Amino acid sequence: MALRTLLTGHGLVESPRWQRDRLYFSDWSAGEVIAVDLAGRSETIARVKSLPLCTAFLPDGRLLIVSSSDGLLLRREPDGSLVTHAELGRRPGWNDIVVDGRGNAYVNSIDFDMMAGAPYVPGSVALVTPDGAVRQVADGLAFPNGMAVTADNSTLVVAESYGHSLAAFDIAADGGLSGRRVWADLGDGTPDGICLDAAGAVWYADVPGKRCVRVAEGGRALQTVELDRGGFACTLGGPDGTTLFVVAAEWGDGPEPVPAGTGQVLSTEVAVPAAGWP
Repeated sequence: MALRTLLTGHGLVESPRWQRDRLYFSDWSAGEVIAVDLAGRSETIARVKSLPLCTAFLPDGRLLIVSSSDGLLLRREPDGSLVTHAELGRRPGWNDIVVDGRGNAYVNSIDFDMMAGAPYVPGSVALVTPDGAVRQVADGLAFPNGMAVTADNSTLVVAESYGHSLAAFDIAADGGLSGRRVWADLGDGTPDGICLDAAGAVWYADVPGKRCVRVAEGGRALQTVELDRGGFACTLGGPDGTTLFVVAAEWGDGPEPVPAGTGQVLSTEVAVPAAGWP
């Protein structure tokens, strides 16, 4: 499977999202949200000094940005300005976000300050409804990371990096979560950013495994894209929804876990198109 390099020279790259005719992603090292087209032309569309720095699009096309350090969910207006969409609250580790087709935003938190060396505790998921109200809807997650919602708005899938698995929840009419279950046991897989396809499979990116893997419910591996560096997240998009975009970077144990300039945006074509969110 041939990989095409769209961009190079970035830092810790995450949160790829396809919207209209461009891919949006975050460079956590630079504190930037960047848009790139299929020809590799890019521009910075927002600057937010936050680590993590994850994004999702509302149904009307406006971009939401998790400003983890401030405990805020920001919204980018059509004029490019950033306003507060919701106050998440001051807690360590606000991380990934997904918005469903009804405008409900799910934001997870690892709930400990990993960068400061704080001891591990299980993480949680908060729901932000379109009116800006925030409430916790799940807890006890082993380092929650990427999330995706099925096309019928009925199921939320959450990557548990420390659990080496994907968890699933039923979504109620009010956005609440219930019926937690293991959607896929990934063995030695360490899932980070994820996306869904129209056959009901999940693609997950794997940093230590240096790969992206497509799995069926239960955990059977269907397809693997090998990388030469850590896979931080992936999403499906492009004109037909069949382009798999991967953000990848080198990962180490030194004072700078992601060496400067090693972040890349890659793409490859797959057979089954995108479904659901992101």
